[in-house]
Amino acid sequence: MKRIAALILLASLSANALAFDPFVVSDIRIDGLSRISAGTVYNYLPVNKGDRLTDADAQRAIRALYQTKFFSDVELDRDGSILVIKVVERPSIAKLTIRGNKDIKTDDLKKGLKQIGLSEGETFDRLAIDNVQQELIRQYYNRGKYNVSVIPHVTRLDRNRVAVDIEIREGMAAKIQEINILGNHAFTDKQIRKDFESGTPNLMSWYSKNDQYSREKLSGDLEKLQSYYMNRGYADFGVDSTQVAIAPDKRSMYIDTSIKEGDIYKVSDVKLLGDLVLPEATLRQLVFIKAGETFNRAAIEDSTKAIKALLANLGYAFAKVTPIPKLDKEKHTVDLTLYVEPGQRVYVRRVIFVGNTRTEDNVLRREMRQLEGSWYSQAAVDRSKIRLQRLGYFKTVKVDKKLVPGTQDQVDVTVKVEEQSAGSVQFGVGYSQYSGIILNASLSQNNLFGTGDSFSVSGSRSTYTTSYGMNYYNPYLTDNGVGIGYNLTYTKTNYGNASSIFANYATSNKAFSTYLGIPISETDGVRVGLGVSSNKINLIPGYSPQMLVDYQNEIGNYTMHSWTGTLGWNHDTRNGYWAPTRGGLISLSTDVALPGSTVQTWKATAQANHYWPIGLGFVLYLNGEVGYGKAYGSNGISDAAYNQLKAATTDHVLVDMRKDFPFWNNFYAGGVSDVRGFQDNTLGPRICVTATATEAKNGLCSDGSYAQPVGGAFKVLGQAELYIPLPFLKDINTARVSWFVDTGNVYKDYQSFSASTLRVSTGVSLHWQAPIGPLIISLAVPLRTQADDSHYEERLQFTFGSQF
Repeated sequence: MKRIAALILLASLSANALAFDPFVVSDIRIDGLSRISAGTVYNYLPVNKGDRLTDADAQRAIRALYQTKFFSDVELDRDGSILVIKVVERPSIAKLTIRGNKDIKTDDLKKGLKQIGLSEGETFDRLAIDNVQQELIRQYYNRGKYNVSVIPHVTRLDRNRVAVDIEIREGMAAKIQEINILGNHAFTDKQIRKDFESGTPNLMSWYSKNDQYSREKLSGDLEKLQSYYMNRGYADFGVDSTQVAIAPDKRSMYIDTSIKEGDIYKVSDVKLLGDLVLPEATLRQLVFIKAGETFNRAAIEDSTKAIKALLANLGYAFAKVTPIPKLDKEKHTVDLTLYVEPGQRVYVRRVIFVGNTRTEDNVLRREMRQLEGSWYSQAAVDRSKIRLQRLGYFKTVKVDKKLVPGTQDQVDVTVKVEEQSAGSVQFGVGYSQYSGIILNASLSQNNLFGTGDSFSVSGSRSTYTTSYGMNYYNPYLTDNGVGIGYNLTYTKTNYGNASSIFANYATSNKAFSTYLGIPISETDGVRVGLGVSSNKINLIPGYSPQMLVDYQNEIGNYTMHSWTGTLGWNHDTRNGYWAPTRGGLISLSTDVALPGSTVQTWKATAQANHYWPIGLGFVLYLNGEVGYGKAYGSNGISDAAYNQLKAATTDHVLVDMRKDFPFWNNFYAGGVSDVRGFQDNTLGPRICVTATATEAKNGLCSDGSYAQPVGGAFKVLGQAELYIPLPFLKDINTARVSWFVDTGNVYKDYQSFSASTLRVSTGVSLHWQAPIGPLIISLAVPLRTQADDSHYEERLQFTFGSQF
């Protein structure tokens, strides 16, 4: 094709360069331009005013203008001493569309087409269409789709423009029918193909796509095959040949691979040579293979990575460690040399941020642990990346380093981020037989005006509860990361009717608190706070449990005032904000109702969770929580007043509860973020309305009413979640599916705990950062229940919202 094009061009040059006697060009006139400027033509034209033009110069000028690919025809003429250039412009591409592609994204295809000169606004070249067709077919062949057809359509438009439409018919991917490995004796086919991505059809092929042939997958599998043997001592293992045959219908593939296993080798010696920089004894601690051990390529690779990482932390950003194995085939030993080339030690000249169109530079810079003007440290760069990811402002964070031109000891570190919505307007809708429709809404911005401050307002309403809240937090009140926050909340509950499944009483709680977040290390922080609250408790005789009425009478107040001090600590090593895959969180928190409060109490909670990547995209998450509360000091009415109250109570026996934990501060269990499969706050102790009534089967009291959940002073929660990779959910920051098992319950106090009464549920959950906002759907099935729990089960739970 290129040879034919060259012949055509040569013929055109001969025809279009009219023979004329040499002359001096007094002026140049260009005819036929409409879209391309005359200045552009002059830039490429090798002829200027005053030059003496010959036939050879004319042909050279025509060749130069053809090579611009701007023109389909070029002709030279003269008008006296004026050089006349007549051109016919190639059409421009007004519109480029691609349709029919499913396996390769349109944006990825357009990027590739742009590299070979086919994009909107570019000059149209028919030869480029042919190249595009061949390139797209090659890409699909690499993905095992040998029935693909690429059909370009070019439509002429007005004003010398064209519309290019590329129709792709992908066809079905070729299926692998057989994989034959020849020459393996030490291991079975099943053993060595265990981690292959390619495979023959099986029951899970619809999910794993393992039977779809791909050249990239096969290359990766052959590398895994080599690693399998070399990690087990076969240092001279080799793949002799690989043959891939395709059936005439192009829908079946047959793969034959011939291998030479070789022999098992032992390591005779391990040497460290080159410019070691550090004492050899220090580096040897990072060598994970010793003399006398079986040869293991993975251990050698881990050793080189560890040495490079150590050197990179000391400023040797471009260090190289090259393993050089010397095989003795007679003794079956390997003399291993690790050759260290640290390169020039470099320091960071500048840290450059790219892509943060909304977030201020200083918000990113204060998270950086790699500082300008200091030695380069890979550990500091990696930690900076994790801190930026955990902000939750960015979808992706990439960090690159590049030598400063003209220097050998300076690098610029470029942090490229892709911002995502840090603000949201969320709406939640739920329904249960007893609570009716539950609505909640919140407006939050975790990156307020790009400053990194967070602000939120929220509200929820159901048949029984109305709540409003406002929160503001500035994470950098001081330069060293001390943050300050403020909370203002109002909550009103009213379970005061006979049909309520909850404890029948009403509250009206107003609270304000302020707190400081104090970092004490990269992963640890302390939180100190002080708050004030006023909570009015309204109990309804005949509807509210008599036990709660007695407690309030013994306290002697209807409105409970509290001054609360908070002290907390957390240790956070998670590697992400929306979808962590490794690391965990450990937190401890204590709230103390200080002396002067209506009821003096303390309430402690502890939580520990962790994420483990377990291979093949699966992530295991374990979470455990425990909470305990207790009253202290002297609370309630005096002993004399209590004795009078006890004497006046004639219909039941009054129990002294002044030292009990107040019921309005109790822990609760059950709900979409707790033990799924049960309604919010319905697990734990349940009591009857009348003091003399007893709870019978199925949660019914002897007086015919249902026992009412009141929570407890001791709570236990455990959760295990397995995040499952799905082929149609490639980006875990967008969507995650998990299988979970929840267990937990609430008890009156620590002494009442019994493992046999822990509730257990299991199910699946979808977390999706949808275009309309975060969407969470959980479908749970209770596994361990009590007879009265059926009254409080809730299988399907969901919430959704919209982001801005």
